Amino acid sequence: MSQYAIDVSVVDFDEKVLAASRRVPVIVDFWAPWCQPCRILKPILEKLAAEYSGKFILAKVNSDENQELAMRYGVRGIPAVKAFVGGELVDEFTGALPEAQIREFLDRLIPSPAEPLRRAALDLAAAGNLDAARQKMAEAIDLDPRNDTAYLDFVQLSLDLGTPEALSEATELLSAVADRVRDQDRAAALMARIDMAKTANGADVGALQARLERDANDHEARLQLANALALRQDYQAALEQLLEIVRRDRKWNDEAGRKGMLKLFTLLSAQPQYDDLVRAFRIALARTLN
Repeated sequence: MSQYAIDVSVVDFDEKVLAASRRVPVIVDFWAPWCQPCRILKPILEKLAAEYSGKFILAKVNSDENQELAMRYGVRGIPAVKAFVGGELVDEFTGALPEAQIREFLDRLIPSPAEPLRRAALDLAAAGNLDAARQKMAEAIDLDPRNDTAYLDFVQLSLDLGTPEALSEATELLSAVADRVRDQDRAAALMARIDMAKTANGADVGALQARLERDANDHEARLQLANALALRQDYQAALEQLLEIVRRDRKWNDEAGRKGMLKLFTLLSAQPQYDDLVRAFRIALARTLN
């Protein structure tokens, strides 16, 4: 057993798990002497704790002797492995997984070596330097190709840049990683944004508004306007235009108005500040349809 694998009880759990997890991820293994799968899993975890050399701490809890802890964290079967980061339970699994799957579990928790580059890229973006931000984010991806967050950040930066070349790169990259990333909500939101960018197709907002003044039933112009407004992050105005399509002709272009609203709901679902807006337009859409 290495210095990175320790026995923990209810007496020192707060110190050795919760407090310690603010410095480094702590993996808690709830086990019992009579549990056969525990005997399979425990040596694998101890081996990995030694191999990772302090990138995480393994805390072993005898669930028979610490039933209070087992109840506190909802242990219903053992072995039960629970990961703590920043004093909070962030992930878990039950049963004796193969070593390869445990490595994947650990790698999702351990800070990436590319994190400083990723944060530097976001700082550049916040300062308005999107080209440099994309270059820095590409460096982060090269340093750690398993850092899914960096891929999604690169896609977002490319969409923010808004050039046809950047849109093409964003589409290709997201298509390649969409199935594997853990944050499926964000991936879906970015895909919705890509679809809108393609539909907007460099639209001139003023020209589209002029078309609608001439013909309020020009649904194609209204759809392009909605997508252009969404790309500007004027989401309320975009939803109003899409809802107007539904009101005027809900079946137009295979229900493009309704589907456009659903796509925007998907995009906004990953951004809690828009919860009230989404709720209001979901109600408005339901009333219009019914």
